[in-house]
Amino acid sequence: MQETPSAPGHAPSTTAVVVPLRSLRSGKLRLQSRLDEAARAALIADMANTVISAAHELPVFVVHDDEDVAPWAVERGAVPLRGTHPGLNRAVSEGVAHAGASGHTKAIVAHADLPHAQDLRPVADFDGITLVPDRLRDGTNVLCVPTDIAFPFSYGPGSFAVHLDLANETGCPVRVLEDPALAWDVDHPDDLITGQETRA
Repeated sequence: MQETPSAPGHAPSTTAVVVPLRSLRSGKLRLQSRLDEAARAALIADMANTVISAAHELPVFVVHDDEDVAPWAVERGAVPLRGTHPGLNRAVSEGVAHAGASGHTKAIVAHADLPHAQDLRPVADFDGITLVPDRLRDGTNVLCVPTDIAFPFSYGPGSFAVHLDLANETGCPVRVLEDPALAWDVDHPDDLITGQETRA
């Protein structure tokens, strides 16, 4: 395992970005004590747009299960993929498989709730598997894998440790990339408040 700070760089053109985005109209229910439904929907769209923009020239596949996501993704230059099975892990697996079938040798999986994301390309500047943990080292905010391996995605509580173990079991080189901009996700009301202050 290699652990490095984030550094500027550019991923090769064979890299694609997979963004799981279940819906623009619902989600982030843990924030409902501070944001009503309309405000949560606006926040979801804003953060997802930030993540797509952070892909720069890399192609983006948005895996979703809400018909409203498809035209929204197309407007932003992304390719919408309707998931055929429920659940985040299945959606990510389908997105990575589609990226591989489209000729991409690497897939960067980036969650759609990263409000400070600026550049996803350095995540692919490594010949192997790269993991970007959240700031608590609990979740896996961004993960880059070769598309020719059957990586068993396992998102949920404690996913960073789980994914790190799974990555080491593949026999591929493994890197943990520390990137403060990608480490900040929004799951709880305190994340939102502190995140807004940090962004300002």
